[in-house]
Amino acid sequence: MIVETGHYALVLALALALINSVVPIWGAAIGDRRLMAVAPSVALMSFGLIGYAFFALTYAHVTSDFSLLNVVENSHSAKPLIYKISGVWGNHEGSMLLWVLVLSVFAAAVALFSSTMPEDLRANVLGVQSWIAAAFLLFILLTSNPFARLAMPPAEGNDLNPLLQDPGLAIHPPLLYLGYVGLSITYSFAAAALISGRIDAVFARFVRPWTLIAWICLTLGIAMGSYWAYYTLGWGGFWFWDPVENASLMPWLAATALLHCTLVMEKREALKIWTIFLAILAFSLSLIGTFLVRSGVLTSVHAFASDPTRGVFILLILVLFIGGSLTLFAARAGGLKQGGLFAPISREGALVLNNLLLTTCCATVFVGTLYPLALEALTGEKISVGAPFFNLTFIPLFIPLFLLMPIGQALAWKRGDLLAAAQRLTYAIGAGLIVMLALAASRGGPALSVILCGVAAYVIFGSFADLGRRLFAGGPSLSSLGHRFVGLPRQAFGTAFAHAGIGVTLLGLAATGWGAERITALKPGDTVEIGPYQLTYQGISGRQGPNYSELVGTTAIRAGGVVKAVIEPSTRSYPSRKMSRSEAGIATLGLGQVYMSIADVAPDGNVNARIFWKPLVAFIWIGALIMAFGGGLSLSDTSFRVGIARRARKIVAANPLPAE
Repeated sequence: MIVETGHYALVLALALALINSVVPIWGAAIGDRRLMAVAPSVALMSFGLIGYAFFALTYAHVTSDFSLLNVVENSHSAKPLIYKISGVWGNHEGSMLLWVLVLSVFAAAVALFSSTMPEDLRANVLGVQSWIAAAFLLFILLTSNPFARLAMPPAEGNDLNPLLQDPGLAIHPPLLYLGYVGLSITYSFAAAALISGRIDAVFARFVRPWTLIAWICLTLGIAMGSYWAYYTLGWGGFWFWDPVENASLMPWLAATALLHCTLVMEKREALKIWTIFLAILAFSLSLIGTFLVRSGVLTSVHAFASDPTRGVFILLILVLFIGGSLTLFAARAGGLKQGGLFAPISREGALVLNNLLLTTCCATVFVGTLYPLALEALTGEKISVGAPFFNLTFIPLFIPLFLLMPIGQALAWKRGDLLAAAQRLTYAIGAGLIVMLALAASRGGPALSVILCGVAAYVIFGSFADLGRRLFAGGPSLSSLGHRFVGLPRQAFGTAFAHAGIGVTLLGLAATGWGAERITALKPGDTVEIGPYQLTYQGISGRQGPNYSELVGTTAIRAGGVVKAVIEPSTRSYPSRKMSRSEAGIATLGLGQVYMSIADVAPDGNVNARIFWKPLVAFIWIGALIMAFGGGLSLSDTSFRVGIARRARKIVAANPLPAE
């Protein structure tokens, strides 16, 4: 019965989304407060209905209700509870339900936390968000019903794809969806601003916190997905330039550009057209990624569906929302007034250059991802665009971005002094040069790794240069330092940490140049050296899991004759799926990792092993955590809320709605 009510809840949610996509927007057009007031309450009701539907599907998975087709195809009664829950979104139908749930979460959040927002802007935002929700609810109900019943339920399910039976899957997709589906709210703000004509600093102030929330979640989601691929797929890498990986990277690049652009628009009321365009672009790239994953146009471990009918439906949604928003943008952009002026050498100018580099990087990834698909569709010729292309095009564009970040922070608003900014970065530049010289003398090795480590040190120290200047401007006394520390906005600290996190990630990436790899056959008792460590393979033992059996290759890691860690790489076999996968053994030693995966296990315990030593590799994901922490600090800054409330009251006072 719960399953049926979940299905009905989706139908009711569709009806409410259709109502909310028309009534509030019409109310905003004619200035009727009663019609506009419908939007928040309907958004909250829609969230409740979609949340209940998601609960109903989760309940069916947890209780192993095999009368449901979705549960049969993606679950098993012996599967651990965490994978029963994560299996809800480990398939196409369930993941689409999570998609619309995230849409409704952001709509409900705007409804709850938008009391200071102008009524017409809020009505239009929630109306546009309802358009998106209605389209995807219709897609689910017509092509991807997660509540389809079976007339004759089997006694047992087919289990979940073994690659997805991992704790990372319980974290990665929800975070990723909160990120790139969360960008729908920036799209809704942009479309609402174009509809209402309210494109000003207040718009930038309102859209920036939502963009920041989506950016934080997307940063964490990409990092978690990277680490999941690293330790689950058994190939020892953390980024493959897979089209579906690129599909999440492109919105992240666009959202990063949008965050910086809204800052300029808020401070100077400049770059209005560009800000609106980026808000549309970020979510448009999310829609393109959804099409890639679910249309069947590519094969990937990340891809969910291969039904062409679903692909055509999503393509229609993509054309409707991208084409519609760009048409509205083209119609309205010419009427926008020029904002505040600024000199090319200024913080605004640096942010513009930052935007150009980020969008060029995004365009590079877009072309490299979609060109093979377009070529195959037009000519039938199959080519692959992999790491060599992206490394040759993406890295040269990103290095200037790293060099620019501290300089941009050191420049003044409106008109800056490049020489003075460079002087403020003396310590950061010195730190980068010292790191390069020290590494060249002690390690040698790849020149690119040496240079990138120096750049990373420069970025990390440079990220805090402006913060340090503001803290120590009045002298080093502890009392004055404490007052200035308390007085500085958290946004300043957040910016410094977010930029430093990018430098930390770059340091982890650069250090992989000093890593080592060995592919070898091992028999019990063999010892192999990798980097500064010796690995002794002790043999194979069997172990039984809840819904799998595995062969574990216990291996001791020594340095100087002392055991530092014991790892247990394994191969797991899942009888229900008739599939197997490798489980890497990883030991984090310092900030580096020893990584080992095994295959072709013989009865006598001989194995083929792939072994890596990856110095400082943990910095890659630590950097992402620092970035997200910086974003959280900025989001917690009360100036977001206070500034919005003050400016919104001024706008409302200047542009009152007609009386009822």
